[in-house]
Amino acid sequence: MRSSRKPLALLIAILAIFGVVAAACGGSKSDSDAKPDTSYDYASLSGTLNGSGATFPKAFYEESIAGFAGVAKGVTVNYNGVGSGQGKKDLAAGTSDWAGTDSLVADADKATFKGPFLYFPTVAAPITVSYNLSGVKTLNLSAATLAKIFSGSVTSWDDPAIAADNAGTTLPSTKITVAVRSDGSGTTSNFSKFLAAAAPDAFTLTAGDTVAWPSAQSAKGNAGVAAIVKSTNGSIGYVDLSDAVASGLTFASIGNKDGKFVQPTLEGASAALAGATINADLTYSALNASGADAYPITAGTYIIVYSSITSPTQASAIRGWINYVLTEGQTIAPDVDFAPLPTSLRDKAIAQIAQIQG
Repeated sequence: MRSSRKPLALLIAILAIFGVVAAACGGSKSDSDAKPDTSYDYASLSGTLNGSGATFPKAFYEESIAGFAGVAKGVTVNYNGVGSGQGKKDLAAGTSDWAGTDSLVADADKATFKGPFLYFPTVAAPITVSYNLSGVKTLNLSAATLAKIFSGSVTSWDDPAIAADNAGTTLPSTKITVAVRSDGSGTTSNFSKFLAAAAPDAFTLTAGDTVAWPSAQSAKGNAGVAAIVKSTNGSIGYVDLSDAVASGLTFASIGNKDGKFVQPTLEGASAALAGATINADLTYSALNASGADAYPITAGTYIIVYSSITSPTQASAIRGWINYVLTEGQTIAPDVDFAPLPTSLRDKAIAQIAQIQG
């Protein structure tokens, strides 16, 4: 568990923002006013819950698992960060009890699952564009320029496209090293979908959990991409905020839909969530959101579980674990660089727990 705690003022500010934006995130006033029953007899739970999937929320789940262990002493929760793609495969194969994923299950893959499943949104966070360029401490990148870099048409740091975003900055002729994920990844999915949405003319690749990036160095997990960026002068890569902060990386400011260059912050993620539309299954997208303060590469993440569990004991443990993530876990989120859910979305997710039968 991380020992450092961010100032209480930051958490209060974030929660205040969510109080303002809750109605925009899919709830009417009655939705926001409804207070779900979040009480749970954690002490009565038992069993082992094995989860696998996205590395994007790994720090948040590890922190939540540690907190849950203190109140549900009879339950062991494990999480293996193997990427969203593998996490979904593990749940479909029945080798895990829950999956963490930043991307949705493709329609073509739904038949591989052993039954209906539910999406539980948990937290959201910026995907940073981290870079390592000697002598350059601040960097602006528009969506079009970023798309050109990752599509392979901009290959040096003094390219006119980058210079146009950074008037007055002296850029070296250093070759750009693009760092990407080697595994099926929700971070890749969200990053590439942002480029496809925000710069469709410049992004020449096909978005998804895996992308055929040209001339890129690849590594497993967000931490792997962070390691490439940290050790390679001239590098640039997409890394979740938590791993980027932990690695001490430098972030570019990204041009948003309103034409403003915005740093990846929890406040920027909250502003992006204000424009998100919540679907009936509780999925949503905050990518390329409108708003002067919105950070445009803001990604949500989900726990997915089967709605029907064979063992009643296991079903109770899963309900308790998800309830904890959606209640006490939300207060933990800012400590590890994640934004908690807006109240209306959190309440809908808590109400959905009752659909897990066993």
